[in-house]
Amino acid sequence: MTSESSPRFVDRRAWLDERKALLEKEKSFTRERDALSAARRQLPLVRIETEYVFETERGPETLTDLFKGLGQLIVYHFMFAADWENGCPSCSFWMDNLDGIDRHLAARDTAFVTVSTAPLPKLLAYKARLNWRFDWVSSGAGPFNRDFGVTFPDREPGPSDGYNFSGRVFGEEMPGVSVFRRFDDGTLGHAYSTYSRGLDGLNGTYQLLDLTPKGRDEGALDSPMAWVRRHDQYAED
Repeated sequence: MTSESSPRFVDRRAWLDERKALLEKEKSFTRERDALSAARRQLPLVRIETEYVFETERGPETLTDLFKGLGQLIVYHFMFAADWENGCPSCSFWMDNLDGIDRHLAARDTAFVTVSTAPLPKLLAYKARLNWRFDWVSSGAGPFNRDFGVTFPDREPGPSDGYNFSGRVFGEEMPGVSVFRRFDDGTLGHAYSTYSRGLDGLNGTYQLLDLTPKGRDEGALDSPMAWVRRHDQYAED
């Protein structure tokens, strides 16, 4: 990429020629992405046999309850362990970009919920601090987050074959998204889970930055997300 210190200027005609050439690549990428999404929808389901129970603002609820009568459920696994004082700043960044989407998803027969292992009062206090509206529930010490590959209390790969199906464990708590399907007879199926860079497309801020000349501008940082703060902390810098 051209650095900011040496910008490349051309006339409008030359810019249009290069922009149209890039458009062909963008269209090809879109077609490939559509094909990948279609393949994702063809994955088989794993029947849910465990009776998972969560602590919610409405009292104890099962995984079925979290569907709120809809046919699909998307779960964001938010990194917030029981002994942490605050939620993960990176997960907080993602949730800023996902807060408020639940009504749009519900219009397409899909519920959305965020799940963490921290006690519910901690989750609700943090949610109030950051003015979020999404449904946030606690899986507590139950097996839900372990079974779906984001919590590794014994630092063992567990039933998910480690983080991002790698056979490896990188931390006790990790982020992810899991998708479930509910059928009229009450059967639940696990359809999909994604982790790591698989979460990238869910972050609207990153998608917008990718449209700019500077992009994400993280190359000189000690780690790619070193700049990220909880949204109420930027004024402190």
